[in-house]
Amino acid sequence: MVQFPYEIAEDTRPRLGLITLQVDETIEEDFRRMIPQDKARLHVTRVPSGAELTPDTIAAMADDLPQSAALLPPAARFSVVAYGCTSGTTLIGAARVQALVAASVTTEAVTNPLTAALTAIRALGLSRVGIVSPYIPSVAAPIRAAFETAGIAVPDMIGFGEEIEARVARIAPASICAAATALASQAPLDAVFLSCTNLRTLEVIPTLEEQLGLPVLSSNQVLGWHMAGLAGLAVADLAVPGVLGKKAAQH
Repeated sequence: MVQFPYEIAEDTRPRLGLITLQVDETIEEDFRRMIPQDKARLHVTRVPSGAELTPDTIAAMADDLPQSAALLPPAARFSVVAYGCTSGTTLIGAARVQALVAASVTTEAVTNPLTAALTAIRALGLSRVGIVSPYIPSVAAPIRAAFETAGIAVPDMIGFGEEIEARVARIAPASICAAATALASQAPLDAVFLSCTNLRTLEVIPTLEEQLGLPVLSSNQVLGWHMAGLAGLAVADLAVPGVLGKKAAQH
């Protein structure tokens, strides 16, 4: 075989790394919808996770995060890497997630859905946010506590009481809309947050905002928006739904 000469051509697009749960069927597709391929490169790895999301399975995920992050392309220098689990971040702790990921991959920044949600809420000037969660109270309640610790009032929240992730990924968008509508009728709110990266929320955000007259945020929406801002992408280059898609992404 003849050895043929070649040149090296580096790709100058920002690189985004996403660590998603083994059982998550939604977030990767949502990200590829929000972040155009010609604006950034998206690399995805998965972290082992149980079929059920409970405090115990979330705690176990922390042990596997470094190895999962290390499976991202080692030659790549990432603008930002995200751990794609809202409840996982809440129970493991955002600071610990940042440390576990940063120790295993070369990246300028690390984020997660909880940090992204709080950043988006502040960017939009919101102070009273209702939460829709698919999970059982032991998984959902800490998210409310994290919001309140950050100074965001949570007048009420609604949960579907689900533990099985395969079922979470199949909750009908119509059910998500009904839950958000019921939540908004129970207490005065500035916005609704649809928590969980496995929920199919992206498609319902514009409709809900029109019906409720409120900003509607979701885990995947805020995470994609925050990652894009950390990578230096302009909001005009993204396809982030809802009023958040018109707000310059924040660091």
